[in-house]
Amino acid sequence: MTAIDSILQTHWGYTSFRPQQEDIILSVLSGNDTLAIMPTGGGKSICFQVPAMASKGICLVITPLIALMKDQVGNLKIKGIPALAIHSGMPFNEVKKTLDNALYGNFKFLYVSPERLTTRLFKEYLPAMPINLIAVDEAHCISQWGYDFRPPYLTIAAIREEKPGIPVLALTASATKKVQEDICDKLHFSNAKIFRQSYERPNLSYSVQEVEVKINKLLEIIQKVPGCGIVYCRSRKRTKEIADLLQLHHISADYYHAGLSHEDRNDKQAKWLNNETRIMVCTNAFGMGIDKPDVRTVVHVDIPDCLESYYQEAGRAGRDGKRSYAVLLFKETDIADLQQIPETRFPSMEEIRKIYQALVNYLQLPAGAGEDTCFDLDLSAFTKQFGLDVLTATYAIKAMEQEGILAYSEQLFTPSTIMFCCSKSTLEEFEKAYPEAEPYIKLLLRSYGGIMDVPTPISEKQIAKTLKKDTAVIKKVLTRLSQRRIIDYQPQKDVPQIQFLYNRVVTENLYIDNIRYAERKKVLTDQITAITHYVKDTGNCRSGIIAEYFNDFSTKPCGICDNCVSKKKAAIAAEEFNILHKTIIALLEQQPMTLRELTDRLKEADGQKTWSIVKHLMEERLLEMSETMEGGKIRIKKKGQDKNPARF
Repeated sequence: MTAIDSILQTHWGYTSFRPQQEDIILSVLSGNDTLAIMPTGGGKSICFQVPAMASKGICLVITPLIALMKDQVGNLKIKGIPALAIHSGMPFNEVKKTLDNALYGNFKFLYVSPERLTTRLFKEYLPAMPINLIAVDEAHCISQWGYDFRPPYLTIAAIREEKPGIPVLALTASATKKVQEDICDKLHFSNAKIFRQSYERPNLSYSVQEVEVKINKLLEIIQKVPGCGIVYCRSRKRTKEIADLLQLHHISADYYHAGLSHEDRNDKQAKWLNNETRIMVCTNAFGMGIDKPDVRTVVHVDIPDCLESYYQEAGRAGRDGKRSYAVLLFKETDIADLQQIPETRFPSMEEIRKIYQALVNYLQLPAGAGEDTCFDLDLSAFTKQFGLDVLTATYAIKAMEQEGILAYSEQLFTPSTIMFCCSKSTLEEFEKAYPEAEPYIKLLLRSYGGIMDVPTPISEKQIAKTLKKDTAVIKKVLTRLSQRRIIDYQPQKDVPQIQFLYNRVVTENLYIDNIRYAERKKVLTDQITAITHYVKDTGNCRSGIIAEYFNDFSTKPCGICDNCVSKKKAAIAAEEFNILHKTIIALLEQQPMTLRELTDRLKEADGQKTWSIVKHLMEERLLEMSETMEGGKIRIKKKGQDKNPARF
């Protein structure tokens, strides 16, 4: 057994690697810059976690997904692998303590968001950090030709200058040839090794259906296909409406979107993962990082704005290799709505400046201040206070984020933290003066290691359960202890956060690169053209359309998508027609017959089909109905009589 096989079995419990995983790992361990393009659920994380475990030092993992970052760190800790994470919303002292641990502790992984790379504190720690591998997750974000361009990714190359000789592994689920080239260029790859799994999913049946009433078709699909499923739609409001309608038809369903609390999202996700809920109706906020192999159906009731997104979301079905279905429902007006998206997504410079001014006013941020500062941002309250359109504000913030002016996290959850901020002698005196507080203090000290030195995540619910108190009582006691400066208690946050990456500028001086902005708009327009082609194409294999979009021309027709099935049916119909045609001619060459007599002789054929073919042959002037013969018998038309000139 090799070292990497042993690591895989010891920590992950697997006896063998999935296709290409071992090749990617060996490439990284050989010191090669490597690009791995693997489908959703293909096991990308193993490709950097195993080689990092096989090497001395710590692996720096760069990812924009805070939820995924936390999940992976949590999963690594469960496996006994020490891992750290730094994300927006963490207090300065906690960030510093985490970087100290990365530098001096025996930790194997440090997860950071790309925005963190440019901070002064991170730059101070980076030179001494014993990095053995740089893993870049969601690597398509570095390319302006990708569907989720994030400028902070462009700063990754600077780390390479600080850490020469350290290999980089870039990972993504999908990338066109142009995006692949851009990833390698922007990450300064030298003699890159590129591994690309096929975009084929042999067990996944893609189909597109044009319908007027989508809910009726959705019900039909869910009732026809057993097992759990996902229904994607654009609108948060619509997720609840559809889930409610499914429940009215006695289908176990729930809804999920980024506007729900962290607790609600976790609860809903857990119930779906455990098959307590059958159907999850959601926005694209759901599914990232989730590995549920037995999803049988993924239905989109709205057209996604690009094939990259659709491929990832549809690909959450059938990871266990069993037959599954990805269905996209649309009506003609959806196509027109899709064409309007670029104008909505790219507000004018005037609108962007207006939103920026409103934002700094709302946050009471003075000019020349704010660099690397995080603020809670209730988008609904913000837009309501300034009379702004929510969509315009959202995309203006997105434009500023892509320009590297600020960072916006819609799904940030920060757990409650506590750190004792008094001396031991002060604490002892306080316990004597207020003995009713002693059980709470003792429990905190006993349950949470390091709570005297660093802000430590705690659970009010768990404390309440241990002390057999109501959670509200626990929060009240902790607040009082904080007011008396015994502890520093920071209650959990579950609101979006915005981080200013630079000091506030005078609004008139706010600048967006117009050329890059126009290029990104064109990228989106081209992506919409591609997904529209996918929707409207009724002749080519769906799997092939997707593969060719990603420059994979090696795929064969899948045989199970709606277009392939239609071709099969058409071929069968043509073959059946030819057989019946020849049989009818042969019978009538023996003697004229009535339609009933013909039908009786052709017992295996449908009577309607027999009549259709007879009618066709009469129109072609090959047969005729004799009015002189008894019963109106059908016979072969004699040669030379009234031939159809159109046949020549």
